[in-house]
Amino acid sequence: MTARPHLPALRDVIKTYGLGAKKSLGQHFLLDTNLTDRIARAAGDLNGKHVVEIGPGPGGLTRSILAQAPASLSVIERDQRCIDALIELRSVYPDILVLHEADAMKVTLSEMAPRPTIIISNLPYNVGTALLIKWLNDLDGIERMVLMFQKEVAERVAAPPGSDAYGRLAILTQWLCEAHILFNVDKRAFTPPPKVMSAVIEVIPRKTPLAEAELPKLERVTQAAFGQRRKMLRSSLKSLGINPADAGIDPQRRAEQLTVEEFCALARMI
Repeated sequence: MTARPHLPALRDVIKTYGLGAKKSLGQHFLLDTNLTDRIARAAGDLNGKHVVEIGPGPGGLTRSILAQAPASLSVIERDQRCIDALIELRSVYPDILVLHEADAMKVTLSEMAPRPTIIISNLPYNVGTALLIKWLNDLDGIERMVLMFQKEVAERVAAPPGSDAYGRLAILTQWLCEAHILFNVDKRAFTPPPKVMSAVIEVIPRKTPLAEAELPKLERVTQAAFGQRRKMLRSSLKSLGINPADAGIDPQRRAEQLTVEEFCALARMI
């Protein structure tokens, strides 16, 4: 970690630039330096690495990432008020911090930062899941992701088979990545506090997918199976013309009982 330069307090930055969190943008700001440092450290040694942060807000987590001496930190922010606040921070780190005023859902990471890339973000609540799915479709060059979600969403990403949270998001993520919840974050850590708890999760792309499958077909199978998750597979997959028994899977089982590998076997039948 490099020595921290003297910077204005985040609460002063929020006041100066009128950064009241916008509900429409899913904004909940992190101002606790101990917590933002913990999130940045969770991504491992950042020295010489290229990092991307989505929705930096006033720059609390941004500061903690910069203190880890990355080669570059590209932040993607659609709120012009936050960009204005971060320009001051860029003046302290002119060779490292790169600001992009953009909607993260509408850009590709390769346009925003060199690869390989590490993503570290307190994701906006309203687009967190959609961003993860978007990145799963473009994992080439992503080294790892350390992401904060609503706790319920984090549990859905990392859920094992047989659990209540196990579903499409777990299967699509775990097919391509290893996913683990690192720690929970109390809602009181945010400004303003959200209504729910949050959790920080680590997502590391696999060198090869867990089993052979094509993503569009895997999406179709999981959508059909979990769209009627209380039904047996013989009923929920009937619309796809799939007989689970042909893949060696008991047709009387239900979707939440299948492993990722078994879902891949069903996807190969389409």
